[in-house]
Amino acid sequence: MKCSIPKGTRDFLPLEMARRNYIFDTIREVFKTFAFEPIETPSIENLSTLMGKYGEEGDKLLFKVLNSGDFMEGVDFGQDYRKVAPHICERGLRYDLTVPFARFVVQHRDQITFPFRRYQLQPVWRADRPQKGRYREFYQCDADMIGSPSLLNELELVQMIDAVFARLDIEVTLKINNRKVLAGIADLIGAPDKLVDITVAIDKLDKIGIENVRDELRERGLSDPQIAALDPVFELSGTSAEKLCRLEALFEGNAVGTKGVEELKELFGYIEAVQPRCEVELDLTLARGLNYYTGAIFEVKAHHVSIGSITGGGRYDNLTGIFGMPDVSGVGISFGADRIYDVLTELDKFPADLGNAADVLFINFGQAGLGYSIRSAALLRAAGVRTLIYPDAAKMKKQMDYANKCRIPFVVFAGEDEVANETLTVKNMATGEQQTIAAAEVVSFLTGVVK
Repeated sequence: MKCSIPKGTRDFLPLEMARRNYIFDTIREVFKTFAFEPIETPSIENLSTLMGKYGEEGDKLLFKVLNSGDFMEGVDFGQDYRKVAPHICERGLRYDLTVPFARFVVQHRDQITFPFRRYQLQPVWRADRPQKGRYREFYQCDADMIGSPSLLNELELVQMIDAVFARLDIEVTLKINNRKVLAGIADLIGAPDKLVDITVAIDKLDKIGIENVRDELRERGLSDPQIAALDPVFELSGTSAEKLCRLEALFEGNAVGTKGVEELKELFGYIEAVQPRCEVELDLTLARGLNYYTGAIFEVKAHHVSIGSITGGGRYDNLTGIFGMPDVSGVGISFGADRIYDVLTELDKFPADLGNAADVLFINFGQAGLGYSIRSAALLRAAGVRTLIYPDAAKMKKQMDYANKCRIPFVVFAGEDEVANETLTVKNMATGEQQTIAAAEVVSFLTGVVK
């Protein structure tokens, strides 16, 4: 039988895991510095929790899980498959971490303190077509604040984005828009009922180009005059402040559009005060296709690579309302760890020492010196030095080759002479230099050179 895994999923070798953990640890540490708390939710949720939250296209990408037992009993398979599915599938793999988080908040409202700040690093699944930078199973690293409408929360998300990519040494542009601005535009062109259609189509602008976006808008029921009325949005140029001034004039008398501009002006004022290192720009074509966004929306793209968005998020004012807890505003971001991995790989930005699991390898000379090596290795491990004893008394060349292949920087010899003199010989594998050191001093020596 041929060994394989499903398309859109991957195995991760030790070096890949070390690099992934570097990303996770970096993001986690930034989340913690902003006082977010960790939670976890199940991989599977009830489909009633997931369906209808991601738009029509999102619902199609949900992985549905067949009921246990005789799931076909009593089901009329002659009817439309969409009517059959709810009878044979009651659960599904989570599509993102935000909707399960809204369910979590409602279910545990008496056990958490509002405003609540959570972070979550877990995998999600989407039945998408696999391609570069797009997988069916991938990790999201989310941070959300819920229970406060303050735009200071949005500012903190901007600061966290800036901090994460500064630590990872990735140059990025953070694009910001507001769904109220998009709703105002839909009003202006006489298509307020087509907001979802407009945002879903506009969100594909970078992927399919403006002409294809126009074609999709026609397919979604917009007239040619309505589509032409969107041209000022596509063509608006200048600084973020200049764009906001033009929008303010455009939305005179339009309450929802004006509110969106006011929120953007306040947020950009905060951003100007903190002077982030990354580029920040207002992008009116940014839509974020998910239906639950109601205010500010964010998207991050890396420079010098042809990979799509690596971070995204936004404000959602009533996501908990669908679970029976209305009028609770939240805002959050999600870092796409897998795409960030691809960016770091393409830019060759991973630290060089991530691939070695051990700092020190003890050469195994057989039973005569094994006890001495075991005691010395235990002292090093207690001091935090990653230490390995080669398990077999193999030929020296084989053990040294192992150290080279595993990129272990130091090899320790505990032969007859070392045991007799209570010393250890330490070899630097990079330089070839060897030093014989008193056993009592080896811990302080190695902790000084490996940390």
